[in-house]
Amino acid sequence: MLKEFLYDIVGLFAKIHSYILRLNDAYEYNFSDKELHFLVIGVLGMAFLFVVYPVFKWLAKHNHIMVIAWGYVFTLIIVITFAIEIGQKVTGTGAMEFADIVMGVFGFMAMFAVFAVVREIYKAAVRLIRRYREEE
Repeated sequence: MLKEFLYDIVGLFAKIHSYILRLNDAYEYNFSDKELHFLVIGVLGMAFLFVVYPVFKWLAKHNHIMVIAWGYVFTLIIVITFAIEIGQKVTGTGAMEFADIVMGVFGFMAMFAVFAVVREIYKAAVRLIRRYREEE
């Protein structure tokens, strides 16, 4: 399921890439590949920023810093797992396998789930202790 989703994403990016190249040719802008990357990734980054900033601001205002941290770390984990697999392919030190990426990400999510449960148990215990002390 996830594999098909990623292939669909790659296919979508390939279509967008071809469309941008056709626009570049049709309007005779003659941007180089580097200039197109500069423009497209710059615009894409700013679009993401305009969406993500208000969401993160709202999350921070409502004391959901853990959600922000989780999103950041999840993104890093995705980048790191892809970098490891690409590095294995380039250096020949291992096999580049999508399943390794999935298992690495799953490992983070499973360990985070355990952390979240332990954290909630701890927070509940602290609330109970405070409530008990207030009753004394």
